[in-house]
Amino acid sequence: MNISDRIASSRPLATTAMHGRAEALRNAGERVIDLSIAISHFPAPGVVLDAVGTALAHGRTMPYTEVGGAVRVREALCAKLRLENGIEASSDEIIVTNGCKQAYYEALYALTDPGDTVAVFRPYWPAYLATAGLLGLKVALADLPETLTPATLAAFGKVKALVLNNPHNPSGKVFTRQELEHILDWAAAGGTHLIVDESYEHLVFEGEHISLAALCQGQRDWRDIGIVTLFSASQSYAMMGWRIGFALAPRNIVGAMQTLQGPITAAAPHLSQVAAAAAFASGAPHAMMADYRLRRDLVLRHLAEVPWIALRAPASGPYLWGDVRALTLDTVGFAERLIEQERVALMPGDALGVPGFIRIGYIADDQATLLEGVRRIVGFGERLRAATP
Repeated sequence: MNISDRIASSRPLATTAMHGRAEALRNAGERVIDLSIAISHFPAPGVVLDAVGTALAHGRTMPYTEVGGAVRVREALCAKLRLENGIEASSDEIIVTNGCKQAYYEALYALTDPGDTVAVFRPYWPAYLATAGLLGLKVALADLPETLTPATLAAFGKVKALVLNNPHNPSGKVFTRQELEHILDWAAAGGTHLIVDESYEHLVFEGEHISLAALCQGQRDWRDIGIVTLFSASQSYAMMGWRIGFALAPRNIVGAMQTLQGPITAAAPHLSQVAAAAAFASGAPHAMMADYRLRRDLVLRHLAEVPWIALRAPASGPYLWGDVRALTLDTVGFAERLIEQERVALMPGDALGVPGFIRIGYIADDQATLLEGVRRIVGFGERLRAATP
């Protein structure tokens, strides 16, 4: 039996595919160091485990909630937005989803029609393009600049929506207030929707994360511009496997997202919603971030003298974005040979739209394993360099 045309040309996400290869090797008994994605070595916060334990102990394991999430959970998320992000919202402007990917898919589905064009900065999180492809959308790409200006945005031309990742994966860029103001002015002038992924809001080392919707004051309301803001517990609270996130959007867009979510998954699991409410009420994960900073700087020191890789200390995020063009532009081949020969997985820049770069996750496993993975990468690169004419 043939599969449909709309899925036949699609491919699994490169990020999940590389992680899947690493897992398959582990299941076969191989020791693999997986730096391809960011899976925290931290457990979920204690307040999350306590909240879920209490719910279980009292039998509060509701089979279903409203599709958009339990009212008390959405009200708790409104409080989080007000206190942490400076955004006033009501519970009917919140939808709780099975992770940020679902929120993104639903937002893009609700805001666009097949044939529309969405704008994305490169390098990008691969799911942005994969989802656009599934929905029959065109994608306008532009290289992420050091400093975003009105000219940067004007180069996109007329687009239906801009997908903005702030803080940015994989570069670690944290957009400044002025850059965000440029985006608001451009969107308001062109009638462009904004989908803002703020999943890494708490993973900031330098600078300040500012929610785009919080800048809409006075006559310029985030609802009128059409801003959808996405949040996730996965990275900020080391809850990757809980698959829980939420979106803030104008109520008509939330209603459209619920219409889509209903027949696909219905509500997110109630216990995951309980966990999300506890996580987002717990504030910034200071201890976790101190550990991440130490790891970031440790890897940077070990790679500082390696001649074929150029790295900057990222202002945010769980990744290092390495320029290896002095060694090779074929980073797909680099990554493939690395996992085959050294049993180390990382993400080739091609998968994120920029050949000649690699993405290294540094928050998994213990420090000794992390450094062993870095040593294997360096050793492999040195052999490749020596063999290159």
